[in-house]
Amino acid sequence: MSTTNTTHTIGRRKEAVCRVYLTPGTGKWDLNGRTLGDYFPRPALVTAIQQPFTATDTLGAYDVKANLTGGGQTGQAGALRLGISRALVKIDEAHRGKLRSLGLLTRDARAVERKKPGRPKARKKFQFSKR
Repeated sequence: MSTTNTTHTIGRRKEAVCRVYLTPGTGKWDLNGRTLGDYFPRPALVTAIQQPFTATDTLGAYDVKANLTGGGQTGQAGALRLGISRALVKIDEAHRGKLRSLGLLTRDARAVERKKPGRPKARKKFQFSKR
């Protein structure tokens, strides 16, 4: 997409990375060549992804094209939501206050904790035997 109206941003969550291209349009979704409902079958994720648009009253005003890589469904949904929020702020700086108050511009840094040596998982310990 080399049109001048296209806004490009990146969103990340857990291991997922999402490149978002927002273009003024009719609300068409293209996520890795699939529609929003097709790519994210869980309604809760669809609601979370559309939250930046509903908060700024711009639902259906932009076409969304996104390339999602890595992670799982929840991580990719969070990355897409952050990317959309950043793109809306890039388009209109007036949206920043509303999106910031809802926490949509903050990168969620929570990720899986690494496994430690001498333990079965990150924090779990092997069963203790006194005798």
